[in-house]
Amino acid sequence: MEGKKKGYAWAVSAGLNAALAAVSAKLITPQILRYGMVVLFNVTMWGCYVNSLKALSSLQATVTNFAANFLSSGLAGYFLFQEPLSFKWFAGAMLIVVGSLLLSKSSIEKKTRTD
Repeated sequence: MEGKKKGYAWAVSAGLNAALAAVSAKLITPQILRYGMVVLFNVTMWGCYVNSLKALSSLQATVTNFAANFLSSGLAGYFLFQEPLSFKWFAGAMLIVVGSLLLSKSSIEKKTRTD
C-alpha cells in the first residue's frame, strides 16, 4: 500500500509540473527562458509520470495526473490571470475528484475472476 501512495504522489506531481509548464509559458517574457522553463517542467512531468506508472496502473496514473493538471491549471488561471471559473467548472472539477477517488479505491489486484 505504501507503494501506491508514492505512485499517487508521483502522479499528482506530474500534473502540477504540467500546469507549471503552461503557467511559465504565459508568465515568463524572455523567449529563451520561457522555452527553457516549458521544456524543464515537461521533462520533469514525464519523469514523475513514469515513476507513477511503476506503482499504479496506467489508468490510475493517467487519471490522477489529469485531475491534478486540470485543477491546478484552473486555479492558477483564477489566481494568477483573474480568469473566471463558472459553476460548470466547479461541477466538473468535483466530478473529476470524485472519479479519481473512486478509481483510487478500486484495486486491480482484488479481481479474482477473469473473463
